[in-house]
Amino acid sequence: MRSFQISLRKAEKHLAAADAKMARLIDTHGKCALAPYWDRSPYESLVRAVAYQQLHATAAQAILGRLVARFTGQPFPAPADIVALSAEELRPLGFSLAKATTIRGIAEGALSGVVPARAAAEALSDEELIDRLTSLRGIGRWTVEMLLIFTLGRLDVMPIDDFGVRAGLAAVYRIRDKVTKHHFPRRTDRWAPYRSIGAWYLWREADRLKAAAKKKAAV
Repeated sequence: MRSFQISLRKAEKHLAAADAKMARLIDTHGKCALAPYWDRSPYESLVRAVAYQQLHATAAQAILGRLVARFTGQPFPAPADIVALSAEELRPLGFSLAKATTIRGIAEGALSGVVPARAAAEALSDEELIDRLTSLRGIGRWTVEMLLIFTLGRLDVMPIDDFGVRAGLAAVYRIRDKVTKHHFPRRTDRWAPYRSIGAWYLWREADRLKAAAKKKAAV
């Protein structure tokens, strides 16, 4: 979407002007390449997010592949398809009992309207969606924040509980203590209304440092 790309360029200029440390991050990592899944429903995004929780990406992809293959003729199983299966029937696909229960709850929520369709979700504020979706069992604030950023393309979300974001913030601001929610306001509030983009750069910095450490360890 061209309008989103224009917003990304505006965000980069705003962040660079608001924070010298962010300006250096932008110089290091270049243009923001955030690319939300514009054709993905909140229901599908939540199911996928739950599958990825506490798993390596390869393992999560394999589980999702088995889930999709279970229902032929469609790109992703419909909520009614999931509800038709018990949690125990979902477990052989690779889901833990807790995840299977959560996924069924998401599907039930999609059928009841608790999980809105994309058009309805786009009309709700960030906090309205967070309050609504965290009412579902097994869905926390972080999961909804990932939906807001990577599915709905919301520009001003700061996922303060995200490990990568915290690692990036600690590196950029040289925070030696354990990063907590109290470290964020005076450092990242100035990034509004583009805190999602600031988070994207913190993720890139955390990835860079992780790759550097891995390379050093291999020498």
